[in-house]
Amino acid sequence: MAQKLFHIFRNTPLGRETLLQSIYFCQKMGVLPTVYIPESTKFLMYFENDVVQVDLDPSYLTDPKTAIAHASDLLEAVKIRPEFFTPKNYTASTLPDIPTSFEFMCCPRSISDLSSKIGLGYIGPRVRRIIQSARFPVLITSPVYKPWQSVAVFFGGSTNAVNALRLGIRIANRTGLGLNLYTQVGKQPADAYRRIVRKEDLSVPLNNVLGDWTFFEKGRFEDNLFSVPHDALVVLGAYGHGIIRDIMFGSMMEKIQSTISNNLLIAGPKYTVAG
Repeated sequence: MAQKLFHIFRNTPLGRETLLQSIYFCQKMGVLPTVYIPESTKFLMYFENDVVQVDLDPSYLTDPKTAIAHASDLLEAVKIRPEFFTPKNYTASTLPDIPTSFEFMCCPRSISDLSSKIGLGYIGPRVRRIIQSARFPVLITSPVYKPWQSVAVFFGGSTNAVNALRLGIRIANRTGLGLNLYTQVGKQPADAYRRIVRKEDLSVPLNNVLGDWTFFEKGRFEDNLFSVPHDALVVLGAYGHGIIRDIMFGSMMEKIQSTISNNLLIAGPKYTVAG
């Protein structure tokens, strides 16, 4: 059975850019998009240990008569047969239940605020809850459709950073694109990060796809991010704690997402590495 990416369609120009990014991701990864055109501004996502109520902003309900046609046109233009998700279960008449068995999900930075408020430095609270609870990685798209030509993984040595590295290697293998690794060196020397990779048995699969491993040994991390190619898919972990505690995720993730405009693929703490 084909792996699938769950996409909530917003029938606006911003929503068009987000769907184009989902379509591109699916083409590169060989997965199929499943598009949900909401009929109300609320739905529930039942995760293993959490239930997230998502409150969409009203723009998701813009001109419902043209929504299916607009989404279909974008999918059919690249020869993907449109597949739309229809809720089967409802907690209340206007509160559909959305399954969480997808392999990926695509979100803009916020799904609960008007598009005019969305910008760098702001990932909405509902999107953060989804990232925290989901077993799948979440694709946070750039405001404008931007194809990516390489994979950039931020690696700080935590448990979730290791998961993000596994995800980055998986993306590189699936897409055939090169992977570049970035580490802001803290109190630990660069060799400490290499030892973690060896301990996790990732040396061989990493070397098969690795272009460069850049260690930022000087300067502010925010300034060093200028080295990351603008057309790279950035893969990172969120809220991780591990051997090198808090080096990368938490505060470092916030600096990344608030500084660069790349497409982000974020693996949360519940992310389960899939094939």
